[in-house]
Amino acid sequence: MFLDEKTIEVRSGKGGNGLSSFRREKFVPLGGPDGGDGGRGGSVILRANEQYSTLLDMGNAHIYKADNGQDGGAARCTGRSAKDLIVDVPCGTLVKDSEGHILADLTEPNQRWVAAKGGRGGLGNVHFVTPTMQGPEKATQGQRGERRELYLELKLVADVGLVGFPNAGKSSLVNKISSGKPKVGDYPFTTLEPVLGIVTESARSFVVADIPGLIEGASEGKGLGHEFLKHIERTYALLFVIDAFDDNAWKNFQTLRKELKQFHPKLVEKPFIVALNKADLGIEKAEKAFKAKKQEYIATSAITGIGLKELKKALGKLVPDKRKKNTGWGK
Repeated sequence: MFLDEKTIEVRSGKGGNGLSSFRREKFVPLGGPDGGDGGRGGSVILRANEQYSTLLDMGNAHIYKADNGQDGGAARCTGRSAKDLIVDVPCGTLVKDSEGHILADLTEPNQRWVAAKGGRGGLGNVHFVTPTMQGPEKATQGQRGERRELYLELKLVADVGLVGFPNAGKSSLVNKISSGKPKVGDYPFTTLEPVLGIVTESARSFVVADIPGLIEGASEGKGLGHEFLKHIERTYALLFVIDAFDDNAWKNFQTLRKELKQFHPKLVEKPFIVALNKADLGIEKAEKAFKAKKQEYIATSAITGIGLKELKKALGKLVPDKRKKNTGWGK
């Protein structure tokens, strides 16, 4: 199961109350005020965890509450501050408020964001001594914690996103060139959730994402495409997987480009490679159309292995070792 949207509520801890007390010891008639401060309440912190692949890894909890700080004590003892509550989320998690405003974008492992700050502790009466008030009884209450509802949205972080219509053979390619094992079948929408795979090429590796098949009108919400188009935003490059045995191979490629552009114009600016897949079934008509348009391609077949080495090598050259993270737009 793949879960890429989740609503949670976070509650930080209340600060402990300050204490109003006075030093009372034998032979110390003028002990004076000695009330301690309250401890700080615990904060709720979201942390990007590279071990998590979906929001389902967070478990079933929807409310995350940190502990309150301890009240101040006598003899100027400060109350114990509560520990912060760390909530792990997958890398690539976008955090929004109830109105849809982006609050945080957690893309790097161990990246942290304070979702709800713990309340400050109250002040004991030792802080209110003045030349004219040597025995103040005033102490302050601890600050209340924050409470807010957050909307989490996961966008996969991958180097290459595979884009293509249903049954173009994307899942089969991922099975052959990477460690990912998406479900493969001979019916539309076999892949119902994005699948990540690691491709090893020339002593280096990169991540590919098998995105569920798009259909014409996906950018307008038709089919499964609109739900997963957002995952393509995170990728550095694209691999268009075209069914070469389809008589409309060139038209299908143009339609895919159109849908990406309508969803977000910058998607079509990403570097890309075209794989004319199912080459074992016949590729002459598709080759003729792509050559006429001077569009480069690699003929591939997940069944016979045609072009797979060339494809891995081309993808390895396309994705630099130290690529710039493409996270500044399309959110």
